[in-house]
Parts: sequence; C-alpha cells; structure tokens
Amino acid sequence: MRSWLNNIQWCPWCWDTLIIWAIKKAFEELWIESHKRVVVSWVGCSWKASQYIDWYAAETLHGRTLPFATWVKIANPELTVLATWWDGDWYGIWVGHFIHACKRDLDITYIVMDNENYALTTWQASPTTPIWAKTKTTPDWNTSAPFNPITIAENAGCSFAKTADSIKFVEMKEIIKEAILHKWFSLVNIHQACPSYKRW
Repeated sequence: MRSWLNNIQWCPWCWDTLIIWAIKKAFEELWIESHKRVVVSWVGCSWKASQYIDWYAAETLHGRTLPFATWVKIANPELTVLATWWDGDWYGIWVGHFIHACKRDLDITYIVMDNENYALTTWQASPTTPIWAKTKTTPDWNTSAPFNPITIAENAGCSFAKTADSIKFVEMKEIIKEAILHKWFSLVNIHQACPSYKRW
C-alpha cells in the first residue's frame, strides 16, 4: 500500500484515496484475481482510480465510461467490471448514459465519487450541489435543488442503488463488496469529502 500512496496525484487529503483503498480491499476480500477484473474511467478526479489498482484498465474518451464498460462486459461476461466516475458529469452532462445503463441492468459495478461540485475544474456547482451552497458559478448561493441519484437510478430500473460515505471506511467497503457481488447493474454513490473545494 505504501508505494501507491507515495505516488498519488490528488489534492492533499483528498478522500479519493480512501475510496480506492476500499475498492482494493473489497477485491482482496472477495478473492477476485487481478486478471479477472477491469476498471473503466476517464478524466476527472475519479479517473486516476485505474492507475492505483492492480487490474486491467481503460481510461476512455470524455463521457464514454459506461458505454465502454458495457462493451467490455458483453465481450467477456466472465470479467468483473467496475466503472468509476464523479457526480459532475454522470449526473449532469452524460446522465443519458447513466439512465440507460440502469435500464440495461448488466452486471457492472458503477461507483460515483460524489463531492457535490466540479472539483477538477476548481469548484463549480454540479447536479448534486446543495441548494444553499456557494461555488465559483453560484457566488451568492446555488438556486437549483440537487437531485437524488439513488431515486433516479431506481426509477430507471437499477436493481441495486446505495449510498456510502468516504469517511466511513468499513461501511463503504462492505457496500462496494455487496455491489460487486450483485449480478446486475449496481450503483454506489459515495459522498466524498473534498477538502479543497467542498466548503459546506
């Protein structure tokens, strides 16, 4: 563990580190070998997940994480496929891919690192930003009520949708394990602490 922690590229004290550690421990405890698992990501804070875990990985084009993960699973159903993303894009720009992935209900574990803002581009409001929060794009306060990704996933047909919290490591790890073992599409929306930009 020490080697990958020495080379992290996130902001100081970023809680993505604990999320990645929870994923690593989940795979270890489930005895899923590295050649039988794949992570799909792209750009953004969560994109670096594929660089710190021993498995097959794909860093895809902008917004193509779930379509790519879908084809990986179709091409080789025996693989354990996990996709990582963040709230800004999957609940905003690419929400259509998310809804249709829920409807298809393939065996893909989808982990969203939800820090309630666009942290990579330094602190703009996202679809899950609280209504009263101040950000770079909402300097007075955010006037748009955040939506609930769990409700949206369930309404779209997702058969496993749960929330975890990055500061509750053991509980987060166990929810990730449940999601991996679930044989259909699973969403784990992780409330991620973001010391650099989540100021509420």
